[in-house]
Amino acid sequence: MDQIKPGDIVARKSYQKDIFFKVKALTITDAGTTTAILRGLDVRLVADAPIEDLELQPAEEVLRYRHDDIQRHNGCIRRILQRRAAERAALLTRGEEITIKEKPADKEALGDFFEVPGRVLHLDGDEEYLDKCLHAYEQLKVPAHGIYLPEDQQAGKVKELLQDHTPDILVLTGHDGLVREKKDFGDLDSYRHSKHFVAAVKAARVVRPGHDDLVIFAGACQSHYEALLKAGATFASSPLRVLIHAYDPVFIVERVAYTSIEKTMAPAEIIKDTITGTEGVGGVEIKGKLRLGYPSSPY
Repeated sequence: MDQIKPGDIVARKSYQKDIFFKVKALTITDAGTTTAILRGLDVRLVADAPIEDLELQPAEEVLRYRHDDIQRHNGCIRRILQRRAAERAALLTRGEEITIKEKPADKEALGDFFEVPGRVLHLDGDEEYLDKCLHAYEQLKVPAHGIYLPEDQQAGKVKELLQDHTPDILVLTGHDGLVREKKDFGDLDSYRHSKHFVAAVKAARVVRPGHDDLVIFAGACQSHYEALLKAGATFASSPLRVLIHAYDPVFIVERVAYTSIEKTMAPAEIIKDTITGTEGVGGVEIKGKLRLGYPSSPY
């Protein structure tokens, strides 16, 4: 067997090599065995595994795995942009009707509106995932500012960052997972980072208490869904303690950012745009963050 080292791409033999991971670190247990700390390539999962359970993946398999993930991502992007084009046409029709009611408008003025989507502050415990998410926000034209911040540091920094950036939507994510020897799903100590996400949500709500003022997505793979919602998250993972995709927070955020402030959305309506679906993410009804501006400027 090839020597496995940090940075390698591996899969777990005991799980039929279903998920590819990057090896983040190797540790030696008290018994003298080697354990690898793993982070998912496409899911927000942190896990550990005995080194003998891991199989190094050849370059062609990694390429195939990444290609399949890109295909899923691009399919979601296409569906979102198609949906948004239809919604935009309806929204601009509403804007034209408002203008006509206020005063007669000539044909050139009609349609001279611009969109102001909700602004996002995204704190992520994984720098590579953050870069991927920022690229996705750019593709979807969602104004977003991203900061790499380890999960256990987010609670201590979120108040200051909210005051500095004044976003409409806050994302608190990174990696999570159930601790191997823990079995109590209701105990925060059974999760690697859920307690850090809960603390960060609570700290954010001290500054911005209401869901309509600040929408919060919090959590990662297998996170303590109920505790996150109780702490004040608007959307959270994971209702059935399943793995969530790296882009699930982005797709939820996009739907909120580009839905009119006049519309209140049910969670199911928002979650249908995600890769994981309702097993992985859930939340409460919320008003959209999109505003129409008028008139647009030629400059």
